[in-house]
Amino acid sequence: MPAVLRALLLDFNGVLVDDEPLHLDLLLRVLAEEGVTLRREEAWPRFLGLGDRESFVSALGEAGQPAPAHRIARLIARKASYYQEAVRRDGYGFFPGALELVREAAAAGLVLGVVSGALREEIEGALRQAGARELFKVVVSAEDVEEGKPSPQGYALALQLLNAQPPLPARLIHPHEALAVEDTPPGIAAARGAGLVTLAIAHSHDTAALAAARADALAERLEGLGLDRLQALYAEASRA
Repeated sequence: MPAVLRALLLDFNGVLVDDEPLHLDLLLRVLAEEGVTLRREEAWPRFLGLGDRESFVSALGEAGQPAPAHRIARLIARKASYYQEAVRRDGYGFFPGALELVREAAAAGLVLGVVSGALREEIEGALRQAGARELFKVVVSAEDVEEGKPSPQGYALALQLLNAQPPLPARLIHPHEALAVEDTPPGIAAARGAGLVTLAIAHSHDTAALAAARADALAERLEGLGLDRLQALYAEASRA
């Protein structure tokens, strides 16, 4: 019996919202304020897909600086304030096709969630701006997990909430019935670790890098993808 797609779990930065360059610039800004200078071309592949906590801990550690939890919390808060300044000025930039796919999937009865290393305020703010918050049953953010991607903790929690939060599904949603849409190797690893089928979108990496990360299916972009093609990619990946 062929697998049936019942849930769609999407990353936020780099999948729904085109803000990964902004996040990188703000990360480098905060690090520079702490005496850690990194070149942008070195930082882009290194931190792409990691949450703020993991990025700051890694950068400070390699610079020989202490990274206690209270310091990391302050740096995350400072970066978040810079981010809010930027989105108040410019708004959230959704990738072409992202909101169209979300609305089509919700209308078809798929259960939707966001699993991201972004802060909840950022995710909720973007979804409210787009008038799409009510379409998502679950939002798992950086504050909800102890370990960010590539740990599968966020996806495991999302599956748990999909099945435990009302309205309850008629039957449990199993990992193989959920498709995770990611744009980075750490995100793909996180979803695979939780047992989900993975679709990699080449918004941030080329398809060769995403294939090397063992994504189950690949697409160049969300724009023009559509629910029918999404279902076909899921079905093909589930048979593999």
